[in-house]
Amino acid sequence: MEHIERKKHWETIYQTKALSEVSWYQPTPVTSLDFFQQLEIPLTAKIIDIGGGDSFLVDHLLELGYRNVSVLDISETAIERAKQRLGERAKDVKWIVSDVADFQPEITYDCWHDRAAFHFLTKDAEVEKYIQTASTAITPDGVMIIGSFSEQGPKKCSGIDIRQYSETTMTRLFSSYFQKITCITTDHSTPFNTTQNFVFCSFQKR
Repeated sequence: MEHIERKKHWETIYQTKALSEVSWYQPTPVTSLDFFQQLEIPLTAKIIDIGGGDSFLVDHLLELGYRNVSVLDISETAIERAKQRLGERAKDVKWIVSDVADFQPEITYDCWHDRAAFHFLTKDAEVEKYIQTASTAITPDGVMIIGSFSEQGPKKCSGIDIRQYSETTMTRLFSSYFQKITCITTDHSTPFNTTQNFVFCSFQKR
């Protein structure tokens, strides 16, 4: 899917569906928060949530005391929805409207988090660009937390193709710049009573 078409697709999704009507709806992002705890991400860490949209991770991070959080999403509508939900707390977050395939970071981050954005990049060139961007955007001692549909997960999401990953394929892709810390598989229950299997991995910058 071309960049312009991808942006239009996601703007339409967020303009026509309520928060609880999307498959990724998750009031408490338990797996992501567990990784933050296990990796002992300090409250002073510079964090970026890739494809965060109007998900609830930012709410929980702010409640935990994190104050240097950026949220990137291709959809301006999603960002605006998150801002409205957070109210006054929205000013404590840096909001970035961008396709991650075009993202040019202005700063470096101690923690790069991505739950279910990476697997929408289906072209080799976009995958390589993502890896290169992450490698330059993450600090020398920084970490990456990334979750994508596993090989037992869906082959499509929101009507468009995705790439499935395993611990092996994910680790191999990022091995030039990142050392694997741990990988797990986990099931996500959607609002439609279906189950999506994810592989989540954490990596340390080499």
